[in-house]
Amino acid sequence: MKYIDEFQDPALARRLLDDIARTVTRPWTMMEVCGGQTHSIIRHGIDQLLPENIELIHGPGCPVCVTPLEVIDKALEIASRPGVVFCSFGDMLRVPGSDRDLFRIKSGGGDVCVVYSPLDALRIAQQTPGRQVVFFGVGFETTAPAIAMAVHQAKRLEVRNFSLLVSHVRVPPAIEAVMRSPDCRVQAFLAAGHVCSVMGTTEYPDLANTYKVPIVVTGFEPLDILEGIRRAARQLERGEHRVENAYPRAVRPQGNPVALSVLREVFTTTDRAWRGIGTIADSGWRLSDAYRDYDAEHRFEVTGLVTDEPAVCRSGEVLQGLIKPHECAAFGTICTPRTPLGATMVSSEGTCAAYYLYRRLATPRIEETASVD
Repeated sequence: MKYIDEFQDPALARRLLDDIARTVTRPWTMMEVCGGQTHSIIRHGIDQLLPENIELIHGPGCPVCVTPLEVIDKALEIASRPGVVFCSFGDMLRVPGSDRDLFRIKSGGGDVCVVYSPLDALRIAQQTPGRQVVFFGVGFETTAPAIAMAVHQAKRLEVRNFSLLVSHVRVPPAIEAVMRSPDCRVQAFLAAGHVCSVMGTTEYPDLANTYKVPIVVTGFEPLDILEGIRRAARQLERGEHRVENAYPRAVRPQGNPVALSVLREVFTTTDRAWRGIGTIADSGWRLSDAYRDYDAEHRFEVTGLVTDEPAVCRSGEVLQGLIKPHECAAFGTICTPRTPLGATMVSSEGTCAAYYLYRRLATPRIEETASVD
């Protein structure tokens, strides 16, 4: 299969691993920003195949995981109201709120609908004009253009019973927040290729220069990730801190002009709270004033909610790269995919979910003779 099989070649992976081993002469710590990259790394055992002096830290790259508890509770409040059809991508249904999740709302009679596109939710609104249809807009820059287009179309077609509950977040401010942390150990970043395919790379040079860190735009297959690590290691060994694009088949420096245009029209940047991390300035999007009438928070007046994270859940530390999932006492015991304490255990991009799925209850080094599957 084009662009899949050729990026999973074990022989080429071995050559890249050998080149990385020849390159590094001292310990280095890198962070992959995207949860999709985290799952690929854990699934293929890339972190265990690397030389011992390269450590990978898993960053806050799962948008479902960083959606704040307050927003989850707002979603649950709206979804439980009569006359509402609440639409969401499937990975939000098991994310725990303060005392329930969307699955429980659905089992209790709430009209919760899984859709594959925000335009599906818009079609539902057109087909059921007597009901309020709300789409839960969660994600990084990758999903934002499609959600922006849905509300753009709703306004153009004058569909008044459609609205968005928006909790979009942006990657560059998150990288800056990681670097500003007093506990930060990150020396290089693997940037998310799909985000950069939309936004381009223009926001990253200032970060690389300010914090003296290499930033390598990386794809998601094993060879993509190993090539990103190889380039980051070379920069670190040379004392360089540049932005490199190791994913040129999908990423252009200017990004996607059409997507950027609709984002600028529909959204405006705002401070955003990140679950387990706190508020990061200018790290999110909200609907612009021109689209305020389509903002579900205002339409349904969901304010004043009091939230309280489970004290035993350390997902915030996992999201900041301060601990690995198996270092949390709740991991795999009272916190499992069936009984999650935090979104990192149920999201398809969650770090805890990756460790649980691939049975990484601990992370012993494996023999040098092992290969990428």
